[in-house]
Order: sequence, then structure tokens, then C-alpha cells
Amino acid sequence: MEFVQNFPFLSIILSLFAGPLCSVLNGKWARRVNTAVISIIGIMSTLVLGNAISAGRPYVYLMGHFPAPWGNEIRVGILEAFMACFFCVIMLLCMLGGIREREAQIEEGKQNLYYVMVNLLLCSLLALIYTNDLFTAYVFVEINTISACGLIMIRQTGRTFEAAARYMIMSLLGSGLLLLGICHLYAVTGHLLMSNIRQQVQLIAATGQYHISLMVALGLMSVGLAIKSALYPFHAWLPDAYGYSTLSSSAILSSLVSKGYIFLLIKIFYRVVGFEVVRESKVVNVLFVFGIAGMIMGSVSAIGEGNLRRMIAYSSVAQIGYIYMGLGLATEAGSIASLYHVLSHGATKSLLFVAAAGLADASGGSDRYGDITGAGFRNRLAGVAFTVGSLSMVGMPVFSGFISKLLFAQAAVGHTHKMLPTVIALAISTVLNAVYFMKTVIRIYTRKPMGLSGMGSGGAETGRVVSLREQPAKSAALVCFILLNLILGLNSDPIVRLIQSGIEMFE
Repeated sequence: MEFVQNFPFLSIILSLFAGPLCSVLNGKWARRVNTAVISIIGIMSTLVLGNAISAGRPYVYLMGHFPAPWGNEIRVGILEAFMACFFCVIMLLCMLGGIREREAQIEEGKQNLYYVMVNLLLCSLLALIYTNDLFTAYVFVEINTISACGLIMIRQTGRTFEAAARYMIMSLLGSGLLLLGICHLYAVTGHLLMSNIRQQVQLIAATGQYHISLMVALGLMSVGLAIKSALYPFHAWLPDAYGYSTLSSSAILSSLVSKGYIFLLIKIFYRVVGFEVVRESKVVNVLFVFGIAGMIMGSVSAIGEGNLRRMIAYSSVAQIGYIYMGLGLATEAGSIASLYHVLSHGATKSLLFVAAAGLADASGGSDRYGDITGAGFRNRLAGVAFTVGSLSMVGMPVFSGFISKLLFAQAAVGHTHKMLPTVIALAISTVLNAVYFMKTVIRIYTRKPMGLSGMGSGGAETGRVVSLREQPAKSAALVCFILLNLILGLNSDPIVRLIQSGIEMFE
């Protein structure tokens, strides 16, 4: 085994032990450790990706060198390494863009605890990506849930406590259904290792035994992970959680946490059950219907929202709907489109949250629509960044969102029953996206009347020019997010081929 093949395991262990280390450091040193850990893991993930591409096949790493059922396994292929690398890049930029808000909104004595949660969250995301054991995945799902809840409530206001309580209740419901599904599957197959379960499921599907039990297990796991990833109508916790937590928390939650659960569901579909069995079970039809409903209803809710960050949060409901709609097509092309949209949404939603914070900085700290009028002139980089993110969400060419919608449309073409609903939903959702995103772009580039130029919605003095030098970390993060969005939009072919190769390795 090449030394680089140890890096996935080392990445999980490094982020796991960085959490307790940060708990004994002060906030400043905890931030440095966290930044170093994310950077090191990102570099290791890039090397693992290069190794996986050159090898052209996945490999299994036996932890402790003991085979199952005594030992545990992680499995590494192109898609796993690529997602780990992407998650590290997004998390690093989210943390970079939210430094100022974290220092202002979190008590000084508790800032190190924030980095404890971030390190544990990164550890859980990496484990969900790499693990080859279904119960280990459940354990890290719970670590992910607790860490995310801590990121929400660390701000310690009434709104964040309420949001964290809602998030915990819904997440525990989803975790319970996931655990029931895993137990059901274990009772039927007698295994927890994904590859072993797959072999038993193929035998069960061929003989017709335990068909109902298998479908119940698949349904429970799918619904459980759909709840945790905020698929409509299980999204009630999302607007408050994203809208009132700190900037870094909102960006990480929207871009990474829900995507970790979706990636686990895709692994269950391909590596645990087998996509042919999933297609025959009709579970994908349910996901397809709820995905389309989320695309429409999430956008409708965003249109009626008067708070910028909550509008972006409701937009996430619609974007999660896109992903589940693609999975509901039950084709490889649909899965590729969904995975590409995971990347597109991860890069764009973080960009929008960081840009929204920059617009609020130029509007007296308020993100209400009445106060951000003309903010694009007062913080030019944030205005440009928000415009880029909005155009991407609408689906303008050269941006990543356009490629996502194009892939969804192409995946639907030729589908007997789902082509027409998909194309109609894409058209309606695109129009609704344009309504609330372009409305916001127009507002931030509309100058206030002279008599109101210095007054906010509450009558308080608001509106100041924010320079690039004033917030260098946030400015650097915005520039990197814009470049990442353009890279995804202008270089989609190699990325799509990479995703396709990764899915083929799943099989």
C-alpha cells in the first residue's frame, strides 16, 4: 500500500483529535489550529484524489489491519476523494469569511468551543464520505448533528436557542428513522459492512425473499436522511437555523452539513442496496415528487421573505429539492446532475451568505430589505459577489448554476413519465429564482433618496462605505468563491467526467 493511501484515515483522526486540542487553547490559537487542520486535510485529500485518478480503481483501508466483522473499513475512490477535497475548500473559505462576525458575536471565553465543534463537524463529514460501514456512518451522523447544533446555538440569543431546539428535534427524528432502517437491514442481511450488505441484497432481490422488509429498510433510511437534509416539507427548522446563527455557521450548514447526508444517501443507493433495487422499489418516485415540491415551495417562501439571510435560507430548500429531483429520475445522468448540483450549491450558497454579511456591514449591521437599499455601492465587492451568486442560482451561462440546470434537463430528456414534470418544474423554479434574486440585486443597486440615504428601517443611522482593506479576510473569501463558481461553470466537462468515474467505481 502506498503511503498516500493512509491519508483518508489520518484526515479523520487529525480532525477528531484537533477538537479536544482546541478546547484547552484560547480562541486565537484555536482558530490557528483549526485553519491549519483544514488546510492540511485539504492538501492530503488532493493527493488522495490524484492517487485515485492515476490508479483508476478504489481501494479499501482496514483500520487496525483487522478484517470485518472485527475491524472497520474505509473505502476510497475518485468521488470520495474529490468530495473530501471540495468540502475542505468550502469550509476553509467559510471560516475565513466569517472571522469578524465570530469575534463580534461569540463570547471571548467560548470562541475556542466553536472551533471544537467545527473540527468535529469536519471529522464527521470526512467519515460519512469515506466509511464502508453502515453503523459507523450512523455514529458520525450523530456527531455531525451535535456539532451542527452547537454551531447554531453558540451565538446564545433567544432566536438561536429556538433554532437549535427545532434543529435538534427534527434531526433526532431523522436519526431515529435512519437507525431503524439500519437495524431492519441488519436483521435481513446479517451485515453492517456496505459491500457485504450489497451482496446479500442482490441475493434477496434475486430470490424475492424479505422483499417487504428490504423496502421498509430502504424507505426508513431515505426518509430519515431526507429529514436531516431539509427536503420539503421537513424544512421547518432551516430558515431560523441559517438566518440567525453566525455567518460561518450559516455558510457551513447550508453548504456542507446537508450535503454530507445527501452523499451518504447516494452511497446507500449505489453501494449498499444497488441502484437497480432502488429503482424497482419506487422510493425514488417519492423523492422525485417531494423534490419538485421543494423546488417550487422553497422559492415561493423566499419571495415573501423580508430578511436577506432568511431569503437565502429558503432558497436552500428549493436547491435541496433540485438534488432530490435528480435522484428521483433514477438514472445515472440524474445522479450525476445531483452530485454536480451539490458542488454548485455548496460554492454558491456560501458565496451568498458571505456577500450578504458584507452588504449588512454597509447597512448598519441590518440585513432587512429596507436597509440594504444601495448597499452594492457602499460595499462594491460584496455587491458584485452577491450578483454573481444570484446569477448562478438563476442559471445564467458561465456560472455553475447554469450547468446544474442543463444537466438536470438533459437527464430528464427521454424519460417516459418524468421528463415533462422535470422540465416544467425547472422552468417554474427558474422564473421564481429570478424574481427574488434579481429583486434583491436591483435593490442593492438602487440608490436611496437623498432624504433617506442615512436612515434605516428603524430610523437609526445606517449606511457606510466598506473598503476592501477594512475586511481583508472576507474580501479574500469572496474573491475565491467567485473564482470557484466560475471554475465550476467554465470547466464543467472534466468535473462531470470525474463524477461519472466516481459513480462507476461505486458499482
